[in-house]
Amino acid sequence: MSERIEKANALIRRYSYWSAGFGLIPVPVVDLAAITGTQIKMVHALSGLYGREFSEDRVRAAIGALAGAAVPIAVGAGTVSALKTVPVLGQIAGTLALPALAMAATVAVGRVFVHHFEAGGTLLDFDPEKMKAYFEAEFNRAKDGSGADAPTSAAASETQSAA
Repeated sequence: MSERIEKANALIRRYSYWSAGFGLIPVPVVDLAAITGTQIKMVHALSGLYGREFSEDRVRAAIGALAGAAVPIAVGAGTVSALKTVPVLGQIAGTLALPALAMAATVAVGRVFVHHFEAGGTLLDFDPEKMKAYFEAEFNRAKDGSGADAPTSAAASETQSAA
């Protein structure tokens, strides 16, 4: 594994822990905004690592499209966040579930962008539709706890071509 991928993995890990922590925020919607902001900052850091120009608007749209493409994931996080409005039991359930979903989603977003940047891509040519299946696969891997680090470029290419 290249040194750059190792650095990217370290960034993904760090930001995924931050996302999990923000999932503990007891206020619905505020938690999701903090998680999305963390993902944007992560992509900014990854863009810098890969020497790519950064655009917050493009990244925000890409993250929204990836999450929207994986409707069960997006609905799940929103539902879990909304659970926090239900006194006591809802708050407990939401507080326990959202950090894990936030961490998995952040790992998946990071892996998608590492894969894209490793292939020579930029934010200008990022196509969320083409990355949807890869995002879903990486989200499920992260959620299941398999594969602590981003896949190598070869493994990423195999997953991408299968999509």
